[in-house]
Amino acid sequence: MSENNDNACAEVYVSGRVQGVYFRGFTQKVATRLGLVGYARNLPDGRVKVIAQGKRSLISELLDNLRIGPEHSSVESIDVSWVNTSDEFTEFSIKR
Repeated sequence: MSENNDNACAEVYVSGRVQGVYFRGFTQKVATRLGLVGYARNLPDGRVKVIAQGKRSLISELLDNLRIGPEHSSVESIDVSWVNTSDEFTEFSIKR
């Protein structure tokens, strides 16, 4: 199996105009289409935190989409950390 298909988990912090612009819903839609599991959550500091788990190549595709974001968003930066995978996720959800 190639490295791009290994199961991975990314912890992502997205900064910019990413709250109140359907960013979490956009993230959920793209992640679900890609077959990823995890969640998106607004943070008190204005960022969105995303946990995405699945094939590394598909997570990279999600990250490419997050850099663009939905209409009316303005992504300034994305910080990605690769973390240990977890078996706690069965779908991609929006957390409050």
